[in-house]
Amino acid sequence: MSRRCRRYSKQIQRANSKIDLQTIASTIQSEMDKRNLSYDEALMLGNIIQNRADQLPGDAIVYAISDRDAYRRTLELYLRDALLTRTEQMLLWEERRRLGISEPEHERLLDQLLLQWRSQGKKVTIARFDTPGGESSA
Repeated sequence: MSRRCRRYSKQIQRANSKIDLQTIASTIQSEMDKRNLSYDEALMLGNIIQNRADQLPGDAIVYAISDRDAYRRTLELYLRDALLTRTEQMLLWEERRRLGISEPEHERLLDQLLLQWRSQGKKVTIARFDTPGGESSA
């Protein structure tokens, strides 16, 4: 790990709020854009940021280059039409497996996104697997 990465890693561990983490994530993005950090370094730091964000209170989503952020973008794409079909859920499962996103992480992220949608007055329908033809509104 480079000296720069170690410095950011220490800043991440000392962060006391998700706002602090978002500031660090933005700085890392900027450093990567300037080519002072490689994509792999930024991805590693972003994953550390996401893990630290899980330890802090609040429902805010921290946007950082990370496996979780890649998954969040995919999830948002599938939610764009306000319907999460069984097929989309199977594709999301495969994406979670590929990125190493756990079921609890998926549920937490989905809940955060649904909370954002509800605050905007939107309704999302999620197809269920437990009953044939059953659907759930969120």
